[in-house]
Amino acid sequence: MRNPTQDHTNRANIGFKSQENKRLERRADSVTDEEMLGAPKLPITVKAEIDLVLVTVTAMGLATRLWGITYPAAVVFDEVYYGQFTSLYMKNIFFIDDSGPPLGHMILAFGAFLGGFDGNFVWNRIGAEYPCSVPVWSLRLLPALAGALSVPLAYQIVVELGYSHLAALGAALLVLCENSLVAQSRFMLLESLLIFFLLLAVLSYLKFHNHHKRSAHFSPSWWFWLLLTGVACACAVGVKYMGLFTYFLLLCVAGAHAWQVIGDPKLSNTAVLYHVVARGAVLVALPVVLYLGFFCLHLKLLYRTGPHDQVMTSAFQASLEGGLARITQGQPLEVSYGSQITLRNVLSQPVPCWLHSHKGNYPIRYGDGRGSSHQQQVTCYPFKDVNNWWIVKDPGRRELVVSNPPRPVRHGDTVQLVHGMTARFLNTHDVAAPMSPHTQEVSCYIDYNISMPAQDLWRVEVVNRESEREVWKTILSEVRLVHINTTAVLKLSGASLPDWGFRQLEVVADKMARGYHQSMAWNVEEHRYGKSHEQKEREVELHSPSQIHVGRNLSFMAKFAELQWKMLTLKNEDSEHKYSSSPLEWITMDTNIAYWLHPTSNAQIHLIGNIVIWSSANVSLCVYAALFLWYLLRRRRRMKDIPEDSWSQWVLVGAVCVGGWAVNYLPFFMMEKTLFLYHYLPALTFEILLPPVVLQHVHDHILRFPAHRHAFSALVLAWLSSVYLVYRSFSPLTYGQPTLSAAELGSLRWKDTWDILVRKR
Repeated sequence: MRNPTQDHTNRANIGFKSQENKRLERRADSVTDEEMLGAPKLPITVKAEIDLVLVTVTAMGLATRLWGITYPAAVVFDEVYYGQFTSLYMKNIFFIDDSGPPLGHMILAFGAFLGGFDGNFVWNRIGAEYPCSVPVWSLRLLPALAGALSVPLAYQIVVELGYSHLAALGAALLVLCENSLVAQSRFMLLESLLIFFLLLAVLSYLKFHNHHKRSAHFSPSWWFWLLLTGVACACAVGVKYMGLFTYFLLLCVAGAHAWQVIGDPKLSNTAVLYHVVARGAVLVALPVVLYLGFFCLHLKLLYRTGPHDQVMTSAFQASLEGGLARITQGQPLEVSYGSQITLRNVLSQPVPCWLHSHKGNYPIRYGDGRGSSHQQQVTCYPFKDVNNWWIVKDPGRRELVVSNPPRPVRHGDTVQLVHGMTARFLNTHDVAAPMSPHTQEVSCYIDYNISMPAQDLWRVEVVNRESEREVWKTILSEVRLVHINTTAVLKLSGASLPDWGFRQLEVVADKMARGYHQSMAWNVEEHRYGKSHEQKEREVELHSPSQIHVGRNLSFMAKFAELQWKMLTLKNEDSEHKYSSSPLEWITMDTNIAYWLHPTSNAQIHLIGNIVIWSSANVSLCVYAALFLWYLLRRRRRMKDIPEDSWSQWVLVGAVCVGGWAVNYLPFFMMEKTLFLYHYLPALTFEILLPPVVLQHVHDHILRFPAHRHAFSALVLAWLSSVYLVYRSFSPLTYGQPTLSAAELGSLRWKDTWDILVRKR
């Protein structure tokens, strides 16, 4: 095996030494200490080592990714999606993106900030022309830089895996000439950022591991590469949740290496403890802290209310500037007898809604023939309305106003809820609910002078209480309302009522409800102390804002926990897309995506790969798997075809390259979401590191005769030439220029499943 640190490396060594320095060296033995103190200082010798191959591939990466990134000056595919979030960052408006954490969006927004973008552009359709006020170059710069820097990262990863610089150059050229990676990195998209951080994490860990093998324990460089591994892993997860799989892979590799450290007889128990603690702190604790930091910055930047905050709890909304915060800033904190309140259901799906009643009764008979109570309807209404107001009444008193001093309602107290606009009491009884007949109907009681007395007493249970006599608090408290007579719990069923219920959401009382679920929890959103004794005056009062000021602020951890939960559970309805595809179509590139089409010519940009690279990567994967199993079986029979160091190197390649491909590809088979070809790009990046590694392994360990090696080298050169030719052939579809004729476009449709659009003139 060649020495990877010397093979095929171009170095430039620069040294400077003056004539005075040489003269002083000749006199060094005869000069006394006193003379040395007064002697002139020796000039500093500077030694610089430059890997010219690394510099070259970096420059080529920058050229292929940055050239012409302002073309087209129009919205390209998912820029319509990420651009909206960038504009919201520029305006500090809160939003939720359920596709991933905020770091990637913040990086895109930072590029917009550098270009002076003010967020004033309507991202409403693909192909919309950017005005001159939109800094297209800055918006696309950081993803392009990430894509460009992935080329030298691939080079260095292969070197750190112990292979030659020639093999590393081959890996860099494959990443450089992969059309899909080029196209994806030239626009305001996240995949190039994710791939950059994944490769940086892998490279940093390999550097750290190699420092450890050289016994450079706890040196500055040892710590630097370990810390950079933790930072890169956190950033990868912070861009997209898919980064978690590579992070877990690295943790497994680090765990295996840590197990070897534990068994190293050269290390003392104290040293082993230091090694394990250092790895745990940097590879586990540090990424968690950084991940929290990303959300902290995200929430600091987005402090204004926006269109997405309605799915958040009232407490979260009240912490944002404007919107609910403006409405609720004068509210009393403690709910008291006589308080006028609106009750919002904690469950924000399918939409947020408030406990509501109106002058409309349940029909005498439902569509299935069942009878109802014909009482006043109680629903959950997804809009703010005066009919959402209720008054908290003490069952032992007649007054509907707050006493002086106010008497707060506590956990376990019994209350009545009076509908503000109709003055009827919230009630339930043993009558089946209209849409959920296994539960009880909830109504506002009307006295028909029949044998159906009012059952309108409710026990308040503060779910998130800190003591057994917790006060019911505005916004902060989540409460269950338990019916005294039947022990049923007031609950949102989620079903929509028919036309007679104005398509509002059904509210029921469930006897079988046990434990806690968000559908049975309510919080007071708007709140004022009632002062009017007469109903007419009270109706006017319900339209007036309260002026009492009580400040409320959620802690960061409370806001983070809520936002993270919403991101994980609040999913948009996925629908079929013209360019959606299945994971089985990716591996053979049976699909493509049209990113942009010129409105009048045949100029177009597609996410389409270099078919030679994709095919070579698949073949290399199969060859690696076959050789690995062959070596494994032979070693089981105590027959070693390759040296022990080469076997360890081969296993590490499998963990990094094959493992990286597997963890970034196989999980998509279990995901129920709309998938696109670009989801495969992180897996592809790891897979295309394999061909040069497999080729060198075959050259060094399988081919025995010089003639065979020469012929093999010639074939490799021909293969690399075909990679470049395919890259050049498809570059008009990668860069969008030059414009091709209909015949030229037709000649690039190498597969019938590719959707390349031709405008016939």
